[in-house]
Amino acid sequence: MKLRLIRHATLWLNYAGVQFLIDPMFSDQGINPPINNTTNERRNPLVSLPISSEEMLALSPDAIIVTHLHPDHWDAAAKEALNKETTLFCQPGNDSEFTASGFNNVQVIHESHTFKGITITRTSGQHGTGEIGQLMGAVSGFVFQAQDQPTVYLAGDTIWCKEVQSALDKYQPDVTIVNAGGAQFAVGEPITMNASDVIQVCQYAPYTKVVAVHMDTINHCLVTREDLRNRLTDEKWIDHVAIPQDGEWV
Repeated sequence: MKLRLIRHATLWLNYAGVQFLIDPMFSDQGINPPINNTTNERRNPLVSLPISSEEMLALSPDAIIVTHLHPDHWDAAAKEALNKETTLFCQPGNDSEFTASGFNNVQVIHESHTFKGITITRTSGQHGTGEIGQLMGAVSGFVFQAQDQPTVYLAGDTIWCKEVQSALDKYQPDVTIVNAGGAQFAVGEPITMNASDVIQVCQYAPYTKVVAVHMDTINHCLVTREDLRNRLTDEKWIDHVAIPQDGEWV
């Protein structure tokens, strides 16, 4: 298994010989406005892609996985660039967006699906708390399992919650990918994992190798890689968590 952070939540996962492109966001740096109701006016994305979208597409993913439809996980640039014949996996209720955009092989994962010998199982989470969490809508994570391969748990846009705890209990993943960054609006609590949440994952499931992504790219993600690294160092968990830079392989 090899994992490459492209940028933010956009990942390239080579698993059991199958190439997955996850949560593609291809927008050029600064082309989009700030997220509404946030504490700064920085335009998104904050940084450019480490490689061009053309270079990435030349790698020809076998499948695309979109955890949910928020524009930092699926944007107009990706919609335009991606091959409409590529298999695309999504959560229930999102498929009409992809078929309306011309994608011809959209597969909804209600519970689990087998693709090229890989079992992909959908999990749930909480994209925030209270009213904000409800307004953010449904989000999904996915677990990848195959013979003679490590179990990989992609938690998706969620805070530490009972759903994440249940997924860790059930699947005992060798690798857990968390969307950190402590995304937060001007009011309310974080809607993705902050440093404390990442440490909760480490403490609850010390057997899993954690990979923290989803930082330093969107203006409402207030926890930086440096912030997370410093906190993990202080709490003695730094050797347990990989914090890749954009473009870096894990």
